[in-house]
Amino acid sequence: MAMASEYSSAKHGAADRLVAMFAGLGERFRKARLYHQTFRELNNLSNADLKDLGLHRSMIRRMAYQAAYEN
Repeated sequence: MAMASEYSSAKHGAADRLVAMFAGLGERFRKARLYHQTFRELNNLSNADLKDLGLHRSMIRRMAYQAAYEN
């Protein structure tokens, strides 16, 4: 009895790698923009407003990081 096997491998060309690279860059820029926007908005709040939100000014960087990178 003879067995035949067929192997196929997805070969990614330079164009596919380039598209994937730009998609990755786009995602990194989107996350960085979200981080900076969140940081600016929280930083512009008064201490009283931050306290109402249950935040201290020292927590702003961490909160902005979580909003952008830990979703």
